[in-house]
This record gives sequence, C-alpha cells and structure tokens, in this order.
Amino acid sequence: MARALITCPKTAQRGEIIEIRTLIAHPMETGYRPGPDGAILPRNLIRRLSCRYFDGKEDVEIFSAELFPAVAANPFISFFTIATASGTLRFSWSGDNGFTQTESVALTVT
Repeated sequence: MARALITCPKTAQRGEIIEIRTLIAHPMETGYRPGPDGAILPRNLIRRLSCRYFDGKEDVEIFSAELFPAVAANPFISFFTIATASGTLRFSWSGDNGFTQTESVALTVT
C-alpha cells in the first residue's frame, strides 16, 4: 500500500470554496527507463485519481484526473470544490498491475 497524504479543511462554511491537496508515494515508472542492472524497469503507473463526495444522500464525483507517463513520481494534485454539506470525501487511485488505493476524509459544513 502506498502512503497517501490528503490536506483539506476539517470544517468549512456552506458555499465556501475549499482547496484539497493530495500526494501519493508512487514510483510512476514509464517502462522506458533502465534500472541499475541495465534492464528496463517494468511499467508501473497510477492511471486515475477520482474524488467522490458522499453527504449521506448523494454520492457525487467532484474531481477526476487521468494520469500519463509524463507525470513525475509521487504525484501531487490540488483542486478546489465548494462545501455544500457535511460528508465524506473518498479518494481512489488506480493504476497498472492492479494497483488501487482508497482513502477517506470527513468534512463538516456549518
């Protein structure tokens, strides 16, 4: 399992624009780079990040990104959304070789 860091406010006012920042530890190997022994390292990329906002009634995708081989190792992604209701933000990363990781963060809207 990769180490993921998610930074977002724990509380926000209804209608407030909030910034959400994510970073995940991942090598993002393209499949073109030689390793220490000269052999090509196998491709190992995160292909997609999605963020869903679940407020107890609705589960809505608020952000998604397709990642490509040009993305650096340990991808950092930042985006903004509007705080509408208290709920849970669910982040899902998926990639090559069956890689998947999901993390959740609670958001309280007043």
